[in-house]
Amino acid sequence: MKQELIHLRLYVTGLTLRSQSAIANLREICSTEFGEEYQLDIIDVLEHPELAEQEKILATPSLIKTLPPPISRLIGDLSDREKVLFSLEIFDKRTNK
Repeated sequence: MKQELIHLRLYVTGLTLRSQSAIANLREICSTEFGEEYQLDIIDVLEHPELAEQEKILATPSLIKTLPPPISRLIGDLSDREKVLFSLEIFDKRTNK
């Protein structure tokens, strides 16, 4: 059975160490957990402040999962894999984790 596409948007502020850490952590989680069944958009709020304003981003790094529903958000460097998956309500349906 094909897994549903996961769409994530990561909002960062420039290429700071915190931003780079969040990007690396999220890419590792995505490649390990989702294979090719995800889309990741990385948005620099310095380059696209209008997008951050539309999403009401107050702190970075901020991660928003838009698909599958429900929409969920998480702020931080995304270093805790279990917290990221739990907060975004992304579980392995086979193991209920």
